[in-house]
Amino acid sequence: MSEKTVTTVASSDDGLVRCDACPVLCRIREGKPGACDRYANLGGKLTRVDPLVVAERAPKLVPFMEGSSNWTGDVVRAERFVTGVGAGTTYPDYKPAPFIVSSEVDGVDMLTVVSEGIFSYCGVKVKIDTDRYLGPEQASVRCDGEEIGHVTTAEYGSQMLSLGGVRHLTGGAKREGTVTCKAMLDLCNGDAVEVTVDGGETVVIQAGQAPVVNGEREARMRVGCGSAAMGMFAKQWHGHADEVIVVDDHITGVLTEHQAGRFLDVRPAGIRVRGRRSTPGRYFQVAGHGSGWGGTDVDDPLEIIEKINPKVAWPGLRLHMVSTTGEDAAWYVLDDDLKPVPGNIPAPVAAVVDRIAENCEPALCTVLFMAGAGGSLRSGVTENPVRLTRSVKEALTGVTSGGAPVYIWPGGGITFMVDVTTMPDNAFGHVPTPALVAPIEFTLPLASYENMGGHTDDVIGLEAAMAAQGNHVKTMPWDETHPWPARRKEQ
Repeated sequence: MSEKTVTTVASSDDGLVRCDACPVLCRIREGKPGACDRYANLGGKLTRVDPLVVAERAPKLVPFMEGSSNWTGDVVRAERFVTGVGAGTTYPDYKPAPFIVSSEVDGVDMLTVVSEGIFSYCGVKVKIDTDRYLGPEQASVRCDGEEIGHVTTAEYGSQMLSLGGVRHLTGGAKREGTVTCKAMLDLCNGDAVEVTVDGGETVVIQAGQAPVVNGEREARMRVGCGSAAMGMFAKQWHGHADEVIVVDDHITGVLTEHQAGRFLDVRPAGIRVRGRRSTPGRYFQVAGHGSGWGGTDVDDPLEIIEKINPKVAWPGLRLHMVSTTGEDAAWYVLDDDLKPVPGNIPAPVAAVVDRIAENCEPALCTVLFMAGAGGSLRSGVTENPVRLTRSVKEALTGVTSGGAPVYIWPGGGITFMVDVTTMPDNAFGHVPTPALVAPIEFTLPLASYENMGGHTDDVIGLEAAMAAQGNHVKTMPWDETHPWPARRKEQ
């Protein structure tokens, strides 16, 4: 177990030390961890058991630089960024952040304030790529029997969940808060979590992995709605099928009525689907929600056909029905009584089914951690917290989480979101208040930090900060897809 001593606390007669890293204020016995498993009593000292994580990248150079008049021959050192992972917290925030690190970047003195925030006001937004119906909007989402969130508005090809939040963490029974905190912690650290939706399905969620719905792993995110599929593939169906119906829970497309079919001068087929007609060739509510064709509750696509007009349809009419992922497809030919008779899908049409599947992106779960950096956390940066907020909104101060870029919401406060898959492994912790603990870093020019009334007496150089931790520093390669937080000019 790696260890980092964060402070020295006098032991009482019974060998206990008091941890002040969160509001629980654990009294910890020698050799034991506190309730969060993040701090322990080692030799009478309160010790952070996880290492400080420092991201490292090599500078960008021309190959080998031999013969370059600009190269002095000095050893080129890697650039380092101290993340908040393993940094410790500032609770109860009357004290400066654990690390206020200065460094020089492109001749400019830069500074990064590094901390782990304790977030009682936090949640996760989950995007689940599937056409399957997971449950009604606003339905409760449960984990281990406890309500931890709800279904929110579906987006294009994805079902969306909103989990956590202060109401579930602190506003219900103690077990509800504990289960909610554990579920969010697991999701943010990349572990799988099984949830159930009231009136809906059971889903296994894991960031960066395909969702598992009722035991079945999803493979594809739909290519688009039924109407969009018409625009993409109408020309490829033209001449090989007389009518194509793309079955979709949201917008079912009918080729001969759709503008795409009209543009190709396709002959009307006289096949009317159920549901509410929106614009030509676009139908809403053709069936109920479910895990059948195109996210509907039908297993036989012919169920959505309301009638076939004998004045327009003809014997031998070739009807193709397909879902928005291409996972379901069927071929029919109308007999003399204008009844659809199943048949084998012709090769040119089967090729389009394959093309639909090819255009479907892999189904994944996306987990975004969302939290508000409140006044107390900001006081670890400056004695006048509103100045930090203003600096962030004016883009003078950059915000990262474990070195990963975040999205800052407009409006008051510092409310941010971050994709957990872009962060270092196991970047999140918890405290049993309950709340999540997440890394956060604020990077800005040293002069700007001085002007905002920052804790300048606690500024320490990068090398000195790392040296002070001894062997309790873990270096990791910088993710080159991330912008460098100090906004270094690329050479």
